[in-house]
Amino acid sequence: MTTTTPETAVPRENTTTPLRLRVARLSILVSLVVLGIKYAAWAVSGSGALLSDAIETILNVLASVGTLWAVAFAARPADDNHPYGHGKAEYVWAVIEGVLVVLTALVILAIAGHDALHIQAPEAPLPGALLNASAGVINLIWALILRRMGRTHHSQALSSAGDHVLSDVWASLALLVGVCLIPLLHWLWLDPLLSALVALNVLWTGFGMMRHSMTGLLDEAPPPELVHEVGQTITQAGQGALEAHDLRMRRVGSLYFVEFHLIVPDEMRITDAHDICDRIENAIRAVLGRSSIHIHVEPEDLAKRHKPGASGVLVM
Repeated sequence: MTTTTPETAVPRENTTTPLRLRVARLSILVSLVVLGIKYAAWAVSGSGALLSDAIETILNVLASVGTLWAVAFAARPADDNHPYGHGKAEYVWAVIEGVLVVLTALVILAIAGHDALHIQAPEAPLPGALLNASAGVINLIWALILRRMGRTHHSQALSSAGDHVLSDVWASLALLVGVCLIPLLHWLWLDPLLSALVALNVLWTGFGMMRHSMTGLLDEAPPPELVHEVGQTITQAGQGALEAHDLRMRRVGSLYFVEFHLIVPDEMRITDAHDICDRIENAIRAVLGRSSIHIHVEPEDLAKRHKPGASGVLVM
């Protein structure tokens, strides 16, 4: 016998979705403002390094639009074609954004190579650097907000967007220091070198985003500590059952999927077994929050606790 309650058969809509959508929309506005400031910084200074930073910010605008799409699509309720919901859309977009970041890094590297072969002194490095620094401050504040929202509401799209913007902050800081040093040290080669360093930073960020997002697409298990806590919860709430085994868990966005087998006495009535399952499900939700729980009820002769080498067995 397999038991799920109606509310877990089709996961309930995440009540934080409207807030996540507002943050994603605001992210587009912030990225456009930052792009305008960085374009002005390049126009004032003529610095190839600042141009590279502005080009990377164009990607931020496109990424913000993609993040809004991913958050909105992931919020759709389960349907006949997607009975487990649309939560993985955020992971898919995070991988796509990582690819775009890598491609942008390659473009910036090409610009840096061209500038290295045609070195020119920036026209007004200090005003341009100051404008770029102001954009960096805006990005720093917004990156911290995005990362916090992503962690709090389990949004891979917002977390990846925050990581992306934060990488832009470190690049802006390096550019501020470097571009200000050019008129003091007269090292004209420093401008294309900074462009190359920005590109390498962007490249590293892009690969990191793809690697982290792939764990969600491949249904990587939650941390062992959390799995152990859920196992302990099943043991405590499953009084009346004999054993639980083969516990498996995964997370898609803010929704956890939990499944395991529950051994009950042969003489137990179906209604009693169902009551135990309800009690276990409520206890698991108290730990995990929004969850889809699948419990397969089995008779005594399928218990594993007396079988040699059996693992993953929780004795009630």
